[in-house]
Amino acid sequence: MTDFSSARSVSASGMQAQAQRLRHLSENISNADTPGYRRKLVSFQTALAHGDRVSNVEVGRVRLDQSELPKVYDPAHPMADQEGNYSGSNVNLLIELADAREAQRSYEANLKMFDQARNMSSSLMQLLRR
Repeated sequence: MTDFSSARSVSASGMQAQAQRLRHLSENISNADTPGYRRKLVSFQTALAHGDRVSNVEVGRVRLDQSELPKVYDPAHPMADQEGNYSGSNVNLLIELADAREAQRSYEANLKMFDQARNMSSSLMQLLRR
C-alpha cells in the first residue's frame, strides 16, 4: 500500500469512527428525558490491518455510563415509587454538546487530511504523466 493510500485509509477510518461517535451522542441527546436511560460512552482503539504497518482507528466497545441515575420527584409520573420518585437519565446535555463539537472538529480534520492526501496523489500523477 502506498503512503498516499495509507494516509487516506487512516483518515477514512477516523472519519468513520467519529461518525459513529456522533451517532451515539445524538442517541444520548435524544434520550436525555427518558427515565432510566444511561448515556453511551464510546472508546476508540487501533486496528492494524494484516500486512500493513499503518494502524487505523475503530470504535471499541460501547459502554453504558454507570454513574448514579438522578432521582426525580414527580408523584404523578407512572414510573414513580411510593415516595413519588423515579430514576431520571444521567445524560448531561452540556457534556454531550461539547463531545459532539469535539467529534465534529475531529471529523473535519480527518476530512482535510483525506483531501490533502488525495490532492497530493493527484498532483504526483500529473507530474509523472509529463
